[in-house]
Amino acid sequence: MTQPSSPSPTATYRLQLQPDFPFAAAERAVPHLAELGVSHLHLSPVLESVPGSTHGYDVVDHSAVRAELGGERGLRQLAATARAHGLGLVVDLVPNHMAVPQPAGLNGPLWDVLRHGPASPYARWFDVDWDGGHDGRLLLPVLGGPLGDELPHFVVAAGDGLLRYHDHAFPLRPGTEELPLPRLLASQWYRLAWWRLARSELNYRRFFTISELIGVRVEDPEVFDATHRTVLRLVRDGVIDGLRIDHPDGLVDPGGYLARLHEGTGGRWTVVEKILTGDERLPASWACAGTTGYDALRHIDGLFVCPQGSGRLFSHYRDFVTPLADEGGDWEETVRRAAYEVVTHDLAAEVERLVRTAARISGRAPRPGDHAPWALRQALRELLVRLPVYRPYAADATRAATDAAMLGRAAAGARGAFRVPEEARAVDLIHDLALGRCPDEPDGDDGHGDTPDAADRADRADFAARFAQTASALHAKSVEDTAFYRYPVLLSACEVGGDPGEPALGPDAFHAHCARVQRDWPTTGTVLSTHDTKRSADVRARIAVLSECPDRWRDVLGSMAEAAVCGVGSGVDGAGPTDPMVSWLAWQTAFGLGAPAGGAGAERVAPAVLKAAREAGLRTSWTEPRADYEEAVTEFVHSGPCGPLGAPLAALDAELAPFVRANVLGAALLHLTMPGVPDLYQGSERLHTALVDPDNRAPARFRPELLAELDGGAAPLDLSAEKLRLTATALRLRRRRPEWFGAAASYEPVRAEGPAADHCVAFCRSGRVVTVVTRLSLRLVETGGWWDTGLRLPPGGPWRELLTGREVPGGALVGLSELLADTPVALFAAE
Repeated sequence: MTQPSSPSPTATYRLQLQPDFPFAAAERAVPHLAELGVSHLHLSPVLESVPGSTHGYDVVDHSAVRAELGGERGLRQLAATARAHGLGLVVDLVPNHMAVPQPAGLNGPLWDVLRHGPASPYARWFDVDWDGGHDGRLLLPVLGGPLGDELPHFVVAAGDGLLRYHDHAFPLRPGTEELPLPRLLASQWYRLAWWRLARSELNYRRFFTISELIGVRVEDPEVFDATHRTVLRLVRDGVIDGLRIDHPDGLVDPGGYLARLHEGTGGRWTVVEKILTGDERLPASWACAGTTGYDALRHIDGLFVCPQGSGRLFSHYRDFVTPLADEGGDWEETVRRAAYEVVTHDLAAEVERLVRTAARISGRAPRPGDHAPWALRQALRELLVRLPVYRPYAADATRAATDAAMLGRAAAGARGAFRVPEEARAVDLIHDLALGRCPDEPDGDDGHGDTPDAADRADRADFAARFAQTASALHAKSVEDTAFYRYPVLLSACEVGGDPGEPALGPDAFHAHCARVQRDWPTTGTVLSTHDTKRSADVRARIAVLSECPDRWRDVLGSMAEAAVCGVGSGVDGAGPTDPMVSWLAWQTAFGLGAPAGGAGAERVAPAVLKAAREAGLRTSWTEPRADYEEAVTEFVHSGPCGPLGAPLAALDAELAPFVRANVLGAALLHLTMPGVPDLYQGSERLHTALVDPDNRAPARFRPELLAELDGGAAPLDLSAEKLRLTATALRLRRRRPEWFGAAASYEPVRAEGPAADHCVAFCRSGRVVTVVTRLSLRLVETGGWWDTGLRLPPGGPWRELLTGREVPGGALVGLSELLADTPVALFAAE
């Protein structure tokens, strides 16, 4: 952990900037957000990006603040207004990649590389393998069809030095303007190709599998300086107070990058979008305050999932869907199949680059391994698919032992995929190179006393870094973007940082996580909803209740008989006459959204369900869409979950409303008072039901008048207002008493006593704040309620409950049936 040089935020509020919500709109929201109680605005990327972008991650110019948002003048005005209201600015930074825009000239450095090739001063900016085929040219997979079919669509504008293709424009290499078209195309520093060649032939690093985003080499000090100059200037000028770093796992050396950034910012508060899995820990050497907070999301969400009920829900899912083990019938099998598909198909180009590098290194070794390319390829695939985390960090001493053990276990499994033991030695080579070691020698000594030459050292460093980068892309695409959509048992568990195979976590796991965070990363970020979550926190809170009543969910679907299943017709190859998996997903999605019958709900649910079906890739996909199948799914959503057949959902919704309320308020209060800095996504201070993007990226809307009414003493009239009152109360307490929640604070579990103790999660911060939350409230009611379960407040006090004004003496044993009679949560303070 690295403590920031300036005070950490007490809470941040994420705003998704876009042309329909520029700096001026954010400025108008400042008074309301200051009144709400946050300390900082958290802005999506602000540098120049592709025109019309609704997210800003497709940067085209690091030297300028985005004109569509209001430019640098607009950003400075926003900062001034925020500061006048006591707020600072945290900005999202994208170091890993830039856009390959249309037209390419929007990205000036890339344009120069396309014109001048490796001789361009900007060639060092981009992660291009100029020796990776294509006659030393950069592959641009932008054509709608094979090159020969597209030749009639090329236009040479010799006077402008341009080659045009539909809406694309590319620079011509000097001196080639008058050549015949075939020779002209072959003479450029780029090779224009059919878009389908990207997966196997691409010779530049990209963001995951998105060829429109090209990797940037920020590990090069010159590139770092050029791409960070404007942001660091804005930090020095006091415009920017903190940073969120997007996708650090895409970088060659995340730790080195953060150290350089820490020096450049003077140690400003910085969090990284690092997704931890299982028991994985953030490298202790990283110069940052912590993660953006998906680990907190996992531990909060898990509290509201019933372990027994989720198991029974899986049984009902299996009966309804009848999936194959590797197509949603078993979580681990589903992940493994998805990983094999991604590593062999979508990431074929990345794997081939690693194969070429490994072959060069092996060929130079004093004892050459004589490894066939197929063996190296298989060893790579088998190792990569067995990694349980996003990536190893071979160069980080604080993770070296952990990662070596992890890769050792993966290698043991990978060897079993080879029939001939001697050929399995390729696994040993890949294992050693992934750890940054010389082949065959764990201590890095090649056994002959020879010092590796510069080319060999460069290849080994490149392999270790690129193996880690590829591992990150593989995990994201196979787990988050594929397996999550093939295993829709409980959709609330299919979330970034989540574990659908083990969706439930108990209070002990939550308390252990919080104690560790307070000890190691006390100013880390925490989140429940973001621009990347597949469902907002309140949608997940609704769906999680189904784990407490799996039989009721079964009965709802069963009451509709065959109408509950989407019919897709026998004409769709491989789909069969029905698709029960997409049907299960559609019904849960509609329930989670609380979608009313009719067009409004369907217009949001149908795109989310179609996106899920395409990501799953079992019946349709982004690259091979099946129009008749997708039309059938859309019609099913309109007539079923969001149509006349959806009446049972409305009845279930009414029945479960009290328990949804407990989940919504409970998750919100835990998020706002647990260790770390809570980040609120726009609109989530009230009831916020949003599905996967683009649904969750609509321009922000605020209700300052509702907050004013509540502050004036009005009682909340619905769950949305109740959540707003709770959120404002907790945020204002954090801002008023930052020392109770910050780096010097403490965290202690407070254990309930009695038969229903497991339904209460409570903790004390710094001996001055006590949070009390109800979990699994439906099961609580079904087992008779709280009975004589009580909670003994810590000594000191008196304790005042901030939502009701009730006072309780320190050390008192409070009956939970009385304390939580009217509301499922309580927030005490001893001021």
